[in-house]
Amino acid sequence: MLERYGWSETLQREREYVIEPGLLPARVIIQQRGLYVVVCALGEMTASLSGRFMQDAAEGDFPVAGDWVAVAARPNEGRATIKRLLPRAGVFRRRAAGPGAPRAQVVAANVDVALLLASLNADLSARRMERYLAAVWEGNADPVIVLTKSDMCDDIEPLKAAIEAVAFGVPVHVISALTGEGLEPLARHLSVGKTAVLLGSSGVGKSTLVNALAGKSLMHTQAVVEGDSLGRHTTTHRELILLPSGALILDTPGMRELGLYEADSGVSTAFADVETLAAACRFHDCRHGSEPGCAVQVALADGTLERARWNSYGKLQRELAFEERKNDPRARAEARKVWLRRSKNYRAQKKFREREE
Repeated sequence: MLERYGWSETLQREREYVIEPGLLPARVIIQQRGLYVVVCALGEMTASLSGRFMQDAAEGDFPVAGDWVAVAARPNEGRATIKRLLPRAGVFRRRAAGPGAPRAQVVAANVDVALLLASLNADLSARRMERYLAAVWEGNADPVIVLTKSDMCDDIEPLKAAIEAVAFGVPVHVISALTGEGLEPLARHLSVGKTAVLLGSSGVGKSTLVNALAGKSLMHTQAVVEGDSLGRHTTTHRELILLPSGALILDTPGMRELGLYEADSGVSTAFADVETLAAACRFHDCRHGSEPGCAVQVALADGTLERARWNSYGKLQRELAFEERKNDPRARAEARKVWLRRSKNYRAQKKFREREE
């Protein structure tokens, strides 16, 4: 049974999973607050964390749906105790929101493909898609963009073109889970034993897509509300679902916002075109303003690089730099020195101008 959920001896060797005597490998298939359902060689079991695990686990090391764990199984009770988290691959993280929250939130683990959903009948945003692409590239999964609800959109091509302009080779599929349009080519990205995660804002049709791929109603859905073109948020937990095809799909709650967390390499991959231009500037420390020989400014002037994409790149870089300063005392101190120096220069210039007047 465990092999149906992606386990294999090859996987164990490749990821250097070490299972202690007396414990079994298991995969978390449902995560809802502090409650878990896992599947192991003995079947499905409800599970809880051991006391030592809860005491020793570092931030971000608590299991999520898709994780492989080592458990002590009690088959007669249908229960298990999670003793250890096994090494992860294909991790999707975001910066946690709210005061006092952990810095990072792991949304999904051990995923091979990330289906990035956006609705064609609502506020489709290329800037939001850039964020998702950066986060997925950082987690070492393969992104696939899925534009949903084509049956509710009258002019698809301009919207698709806007997303393709920031996708740079990432597959873009237009689908309707209600009519079946585009589902067959999308399903080719889902293969036996491989795990795909559904990511996107609330109401973009993730649960509806799961039901369409499964050929039956597995997830509760709600209708689009007339007047705002948005579906209602229905998924309240994370669940790993075994499809009839043998592929695995992980449904997640919708995200109102996606803050990037330690995603420098992901941003570099998502904005490879921008970084290639920046590397072509005459000076290696070019600030891409009025410096001579700035390849970025030339591209902006001739339209090769869109101003909105350049602004988006700068915004994400500032966001990552802010997080680094906030979490690194040395970086925070250096930033304060720069701020004090600029403030001092500003006051000196202001005083000089007042004298001249």
